[in-house]
Amino acid sequence: MGGHERYMRRAIELAERGWGQVSPNPLVGAVVVSDGQVVGEGFHARFGEEHAETVALREAGTRAAGSTLYVNLEPCAHTGKTSPCALAIGEAGVREVVVACRDPNPAAAGGLERLSAAGVKVRLGTGAAEACRLNAPFFWRMTQELPYVALKLAISIDGRVAAGPGLRTALTGEVAAEEVHRLRAGYDAILVGRGTVAADDPWLTVRGAMAPRVPPVRVVLDTGFRFPPTSRLAATIDEAPIWVVGSSQADPERRRMVESAGARALQVEEAGGRVALPAALKALTREGVGSVLVEGGASVASALLGQGLVHRIHLLVAPRFLGDEGVPAFAGVPPSDAGDWVVSSRRRLGPDSMIVFESREALERLAGRNGN
Repeated sequence: MGGHERYMRRAIELAERGWGQVSPNPLVGAVVVSDGQVVGEGFHARFGEEHAETVALREAGTRAAGSTLYVNLEPCAHTGKTSPCALAIGEAGVREVVVACRDPNPAAAGGLERLSAAGVKVRLGTGAAEACRLNAPFFWRMTQELPYVALKLAISIDGRVAAGPGLRTALTGEVAAEEVHRLRAGYDAILVGRGTVAADDPWLTVRGAMAPRVPPVRVVLDTGFRFPPTSRLAATIDEAPIWVVGSSQADPERRRMVESAGARALQVEEAGGRVALPAALKALTREGVGSVLVEGGASVASALLGQGLVHRIHLLVAPRFLGDEGVPAFAGVPPSDAGDWVVSSRRRLGPDSMIVFESREALERLAGRNGN
């Protein structure tokens, strides 16, 4: 790995520290290098606070003059909650800026042109693929009509999600559970079907070491608005919002019962006797949701995959078999409709493993839109 790639990798590592704290802003990290030495580092730690570049430049101090700055996203050129980073970079005397990706936000873009006009050398594209994956939900929200959708599934070695239909089955261990809570903190919404609510009675809140700046909305797909008022979701309504997405043709009294339980009812069109998934996602977009983590069940996961609506898969694999009576994870998804996927990471989580898959089509679409 060359010097440019190594320092950009460090900038991306720093950027990841803002997970769950900066949305709707992107994750950004910056590294200042002078004479082959790192003299300043920074990351965007919380929405509304200092950007990564200004934090790194402050740490570098006078050593920023004549330096090279590495940042995974184009420095902003506008005045928002903070002053333009491109201006701060020029004033610090930075000689060269190495950027992974352009900023797709039209309100913030233009930093590279501003830097070039100030006589700063600009290099674009180093580490672009990894940087694009890091901020895929942000890029997607800026350029697409529907939310960015990630699917989290825990499966057995033989590809089952439960020991039988309607049976609550704990597959993975504590380390995997901690990772799931970390994942939840970085998404705008957590989505499940009513079958999962009935079988697992989940909380779907973020618990553990990471507390998100804004708790994700808990979304239940429930065609007939039969959301159970005695569920754990209903009991924790004060911890995070609950939205129930049902059919516009459902019994109005059912919808009123959902609302009396403290949840919000969103009505969308039906398709084949169920909530139309594109319509449901579009409704979430109208309500400001830019990213969704889907946590079940198997029928919802399969339907989303079959309609090409999933862009990332977090697959947790437990070292056990459930057998022929188990519920298949991807039943009914024709291979021709499931899309083409690439592995972006593999990790051990205690006794379990997590493999992250990215939709090749989604990655290519984002790479084409962000100007690299």
